[in-house]
Amino acid sequence: MIRMTTETAHAKAVGTTGVKPGDDADLKAIAQVVATVERTQRAKDPEGFLALFHPDALWTTAHGKVLIGFDAIAEFTRAVLPTATFDGEVTYEVTHTQFLRPDVAAVKVRQVYHSPSGKTEGAPLYVMTRQDDGSWLLHACQNTAVQAG
Repeated sequence: MIRMTTETAHAKAVGTTGVKPGDDADLKAIAQVVATVERTQRAKDPEGFLALFHPDALWTTAHGKVLIGFDAIAEFTRAVLPTATFDGEVTYEVTHTQFLRPDVAAVKVRQVYHSPSGKTEGAPLYVMTRQDDGSWLLHACQNTAVQAG
């Protein structure tokens, strides 16, 4: 679930990186990638999830497994995602977008697993890159479990 508005994300980006107006299309595209992460995780759709990755991506899972390159990410995702078990739903919320360059963004996400026994959280950081066609892909990602308490 993406709750941050484009205006809020833009205001945060302007306040920290000097991004100029006109970046709303990029912010919307980045938010759409995060929404697709949510949708594909809920649907246990490995191919939809993998379509979001740059070929040279790297990913570190919340449990510290380091996956370097698309092939490693794909092998792990295809083995784990379809059989993942959770009784509830997961939501993803963009909490901050910071442009490191016009074509590179660091995106903080709040990931919440809602289950009958309560909520657990993750705090992913997605470094995303804009492609020549204007689309944004996940390039370097770190998912961190948030400890309760």
